[in-house]
Amino acid sequence: MTRRAGVWLWRWRRNPLRRTSDVVEAWVLLVASVLAVLGGLLAGLLTAGAMQQSADRVRAQSRQVSAVLTQEPTHGTARPTSSALVWGTVRWTDPDGSTHTGRARVPAAATPDSRVTVWTDGHGKLTSQPASRADAAFQSALGGIWAGTATVGAVLGGAKLVRAGLDHRRMDQWAEEWARVDTRWGRKTG
Repeated sequence: MTRRAGVWLWRWRRNPLRRTSDVVEAWVLLVASVLAVLGGLLAGLLTAGAMQQSADRVRAQSRQVSAVLTQEPTHGTARPTSSALVWGTVRWTDPDGSTHTGRARVPAAATPDSRVTVWTDGHGKLTSQPASRADAAFQSALGGIWAGTATVGAVLGGAKLVRAGLDHRRMDQWAEEWARVDTRWGRKTG
């Protein structure tokens, strides 16, 4: 065992100066370390998996529909570039033959009565284009990293609070012991 490892593991060795709070602190640190690693990993994997399943479900329910732009798209105060998307009123027909009208994002260059592509959900309502597989995988990975990091932070923050409570308790015990020592000596030091 190296000298450095001996310093780090001092709470686990027998020592007449070791207190019960030192042993409790050692166990808290060990449990917090294991929970932080395993909990962070589990939270990250579960979150990434749930986000990926949700994106897959949205992609499976969404479908591309050809629609007709019924009126001039709304541009704001400035004329957008030709690749920009603006709001426009569109009309489309569902596979069951029912006709619907709604507002969707359409290319700024589109003119009335031109064909545009819109997306509908499983209920036939207009929706935004679903994320591609690559975008969904990236978002899922970021969500998993965030969830794992948050879990690790929560566990380590809880351990830090427990350690702060143990430190406070140790300081109170030291104050009581100093008061007893001062009384035995017949005077007060503070």
